[in-house]
Amino acid sequence: MSKALFLDRDGTIIFDRDYLSDPAGVELIPGVAGALRRARQLGHKLFLFTNQSGISRGLHTIEDARRCHARMEELLALPAPAFDGVCIAPEAPGEPSLYRKPSPRFILEMLEQHALDSRLCWMIGDRESDIEAGLAAGIRAAAVCTGKYDAAGWAARARPGVPVFADLAAFVSSLA
Repeated sequence: MSKALFLDRDGTIIFDRDYLSDPAGVELIPGVAGALRRARQLGHKLFLFTNQSGISRGLHTIEDARRCHARMEELLALPAPAFDGVCIAPEAPGEPSLYRKPSPRFILEMLEQHALDSRLCWMIGDRESDIEAGLAAGIRAAAVCTGKYDAAGWAARARPGVPVFADLAAFVSSLA
């Protein structure tokens, strides 16, 4: 059985640019590339799990999202493939959805397909829906303060057993 990190994209790996459609707008949060390299060295598989409601809203296309993803991977400069699995959930809030977080479906599928040990897996993100998806899938969850909420914002939304970290690099440092 393996261990893994399920990672939100906007606000966790790259700066959140509302409805990002242009790869030129992709900017890594400082320390992320090194943190992901370190996570791999520690034996974690990496999975990207991102809600992209701009697709359903007609603000950009799935191909735009894929181009932004490709730019992010280029900037990360990790050995290919950078991620062992990717889920881009295109649904908008309120629409029927299979994969949009807080749905745990993608995590559950990857746990099974990759023979992952749920006790050794984490969902890391900057929004409550990220945390909810991880917990609903039966894995641990951690919040980062590089997106929607800062430390005070997360303190107001405290969930027992869900640690809050300044950023992804601080989270990965806690794993070593």
